[in-house]
Amino acid sequence: MRKYFLAFSALCSITILSCQSNEGAKPAETAATTTEATVGQSGVQDDASARNVVQIAMASKDHSTLVTAVKAAELVDALSNAGPFTVFAPTNEAFDKLPKGTVEGLLKPEKKADLSDILEYHVSLGVFKPEQLVEGLDLGQVNGKRAVVHIKDGKQYINDAQIIASVPAANGIVHVIDGVLLPK
Repeated sequence: MRKYFLAFSALCSITILSCQSNEGAKPAETAATTTEATVGQSGVQDDASARNVVQIAMASKDHSTLVTAVKAAELVDALSNAGPFTVFAPTNEAFDKLPKGTVEGLLKPEKKADLSDILEYHVSLGVFKPEQLVEGLDLGQVNGKRAVVHIKDGKQYINDAQIIASVPAANGIVHVIDGVLLPK
């Protein structure tokens, strides 16, 4: 009986010691937990699932300017979340149509708010598939402003930018456009 009592006492002591907080732990002992907590949704590694809207843009050589802007505005994690999002993604050629120096100016740290406003004007909450983009559809964009769908000669436009392709994503849909949407 005494043997069982000693074993039980030892087990209780180990349990109590293992449940104590790590207040006295050194920074190196908690570094792994701290590092993991700072990784956002974009840091999740998943090679089996469909790509999200950010991963689609990153995989496209025609969207490198957009990807650079999304990174500069620190919107990668937000757009990597579950969504669902409809993203109107301007091509590099679309950005090239802007007045010279516009993109470079917007990428400066002091212009982050302006850049975010423009990029958020390219995003709607929800999934709007091509067949749902009908004449006069008024979409509320993430930045609080409105964008309107138009049909001209059988082609779909968001404001004045033509939708030239659509790609389904794990967290929404990406509509490739030939112009940059600028909030009024």
